Amino acid sequence: MEKMLVGCFLLLLGQILLLPAEARQRPRSRSISRGRHSRTHPQTALLESSCENKRADLVFIIDSSRSVNTHDYAKVKEFIMDILQFLDIGPDITRVGLLQYGSTVKNEFSLKTFKRKSEVERAVKRMRHLSTGTMTGLAIQYALNIAFSEAEGARPLRENVPRVIMIVTDGRPQDSVAEVAAKARDTGILIFAIGVGQVDLNTLKAIGSEPHEDHVFLVANFSQMESLTSVFQNKLCMAHMCSLLEHNCAHFCINTPGSYVCRCKQGYILNVDQTTCRIQDLCAAEDHGCEQLCVNLLGSFVCQCYSGYSLAEDGKRCVAVDYCASENHGCEHECVNAEGSFACRCPKGFSLNPDKKTCTKIDYCASPNHGCQHECVNTDDSYSCRCLKGFTLNPDQKTCRRINYCALKKPGCEHECVNTEEGYYCRCHRGYNLDPNGKTCSRLDPCALGDHGCEHSCVSSGDSFVCQCLEGYLLREDGKTCRRKDVCQAVDHGCEHICVNSGESYSCKCLEGFRLAEDGKRCRRKDICKSTHHGCEHICVHRGDSYICKCSEGFILAEDGRRCKRCSEGPIDLVFVIDGSKSLGEDNFEIVKQFVTGIIDSLVVSPKAARVGLLQYSTQVRTEFTLRNFSSAKDMKKAVAHMKYMGKGSMTGLALKHMFERSFTQLEGARPLSARVPRVAIVFTDGRAQDDVAEWASKAKANGITMYAVGVGKAIEEELQEIASKPTDKHLFYAEDFSTMGEISEKLKKGICEALEDSDGSQDSPAGELPKRGHQPAESEPVSINIQDLLSCSNFAVQHRYLFEEDSLSRSAQKLSHATKPSGSPLEDKPDECKCENLIMFQNLANEEVRKLTQRLEEMTQRMEALENRLRYR
Repeated sequence: MEKMLVGCFLLLLGQILLLPAEARQRPRSRSISRGRHSRTHPQTALLESSCENKRADLVFIIDSSRSVNTHDYAKVKEFIMDILQFLDIGPDITRVGLLQYGSTVKNEFSLKTFKRKSEVERAVKRMRHLSTGTMTGLAIQYALNIAFSEAEGARPLRENVPRVIMIVTDGRPQDSVAEVAAKARDTGILIFAIGVGQVDLNTLKAIGSEPHEDHVFLVANFSQMESLTSVFQNKLCMAHMCSLLEHNCAHFCINTPGSYVCRCKQGYILNVDQTTCRIQDLCAAEDHGCEQLCVNLLGSFVCQCYSGYSLAEDGKRCVAVDYCASENHGCEHECVNAEGSFACRCPKGFSLNPDKKTCTKIDYCASPNHGCQHECVNTDDSYSCRCLKGFTLNPDQKTCRRINYCALKKPGCEHECVNTEEGYYCRCHRGYNLDPNGKTCSRLDPCALGDHGCEHSCVSSGDSFVCQCLEGYLLREDGKTCRRKDVCQAVDHGCEHICVNSGESYSCKCLEGFRLAEDGKRCRRKDICKSTHHGCEHICVHRGDSYICKCSEGFILAEDGRRCKRCSEGPIDLVFVIDGSKSLGEDNFEIVKQFVTGIIDSLVVSPKAARVGLLQYSTQVRTEFTLRNFSSAKDMKKAVAHMKYMGKGSMTGLALKHMFERSFTQLEGARPLSARVPRVAIVFTDGRAQDDVAEWASKAKANGITMYAVGVGKAIEEELQEIASKPTDKHLFYAEDFSTMGEISEKLKKGICEALEDSDGSQDSPAGELPKRGHQPAESEPVSINIQDLLSCSNFAVQHRYLFEEDSLSRSAQKLSHATKPSGSPLEDKPDECKCENLIMFQNLANEEVRKLTQRLEEMTQRMEALENRLRYR
């Protein structure tokens, strides 16, 4: 009651002294002119004096959705211009900012942008209609997090400068507004809510400050907004008691017309003295519903259970813990619940191991007393004896005896019966052969006796024999041994170079420096890569009379033109921009961290090779580490592992702005542009951005930063395309869920590797050539092309149309210099023969030069457009 009386007294005293103060301090008059017509308000002099030297931070939030037509949008701008007339605008008095919102939020200008009223008016006139959705809650969130931050021009809370939002809307929000508006009011922001047309009054009350009759206004159409000008003149120019009086509010002081009230932070309630605050004891309420224990949290509570119980899914009831129901009880076979714990049990024939969890089958045969002569076999609860093949078990079921098949089956062998493991067979005496019936025996012929002495084969002839040789051999004079025939002399072998006898046949061979053709007879000159010590580390490619070295995928050619190095060893400045919004979730955030670690593992991290930085963003941007912080992958991955999840909004545009303005500066470790080190940014997001991404993505790409966009789940394709560099099929990756992050990681590694290969120059440097070609010009020597030689080619008319088609031809320039050298060239040695491979080299060289010039023209055009945009906004 006492503070209310003091407030009323100060208000009356200010009105009594108002007119004389204006007469002394502001003898000149002001005219209100906006170009379309002039209008003077009845209380202009009084109100202008009231707002003179008035300190306030005022932010307009304007509905720019598609439901606001062009005429109504112009009325809103007139209303803002009317409000500006009675404000005393300047850095030390009233600061003004303005946001437009539709499906996203556009910051037209912030509290720090303009210092004079004329500049603010000019910016209002230039505003353009967004014509999209109605995300009112998103706009209030932007104002709370960004517009009223000290970085955007808001004065610190300790200075007690009133913070005011004036929001204009004509429809129902497409998002939630009550919670974010309450947060804004709880931080001390005074909100005026103006509804036009068919606006839900309850929605306006959820936005505006209390008392609602002073802060919530509803008019039938946009033309009637003009009637509110004088109302806001009184309210905005009225003295703010929180800044005039010693209010003693423990948390927040909220201005009301002519007075003030104290408010507490979320989770606290106001004491009886209406000034101090205490923590709200929600567990003291009888309806908390907890079955066993209730534990207070700041602004909330949680239910807990006694030992041996766990909380049910409803978060209220408690159920006895089934320890065996857990998947990690560890029992191999059977789990048995016990009081406060569990025990493991094994089935029959198994015993519990010392770890009290796993089971081992009992090995009865391990005992030395089983008595089995041959083999012991375990059964479920005992063992049995088994004999080897060809033996049978004796009645004692332990010892074994051999099976006598000859005695059992009596096969009737004429000479001998021989036992085997599985049966028997008949055998004849020496000099006899077993008959087909397998039982009787017949005397062998002379050759069968084995003492005939023939080297190759013996042919029986009555009671004697003769020796014969295999095909391709001749019998010697001794009638027993054989010698090889000379097949190469005996047949028309057709070998171009050398015929070599090979057993009963022959093979063709070539002279040194040649290799055998596919027909096995003719000879071709050898592949240089196979006939010389080329020295290529990975791949040698034959090129006529010379060769070049190439590298496998994932490698690039070293400076010596022979060795290969991983493309990850090349220099690169890489910055990750990682979405840490609440829609991601902590589990998926860990997957993203593994994704980042995988990319780092593919690089060689060092000050001279890869430098890596990382930003995390939600409603704010946090630099986890810069390009200069770490010089080893181990320390970098440790920093990624300890990275904390932010879990709030998704201000992607703000993150791109931070990345462009700070992350690639030399202060944060980026190498200068003159070093020509590739600059790469990998932007990860899982949902819609709450601000504009196009502006800062375009600036980054225009300034030489290669942008990779990685989207998962609810990420918006249009936003990913705005972020990604061209072509988007190489720089944009999307997955419906996090299960395919590994595939995206591999594609990203390959893309970065290809980019490093392109920046490293030609990969087909000549590595060697035949010794007899003579001197060749070095790489630095200019290539001279003899056009007369090219024109002498008989099929030049067919080939010339390819001269300027795109191809990777800069690598052919060096080969062309070999083919068109002044002396000893194929064109001079054989002027009548057209070497069209020279023409193809010329064609490739021309195409490469055209491609490079086209790329440079595109880069210059992008830079000119970026420069024009900067000049336009200045």
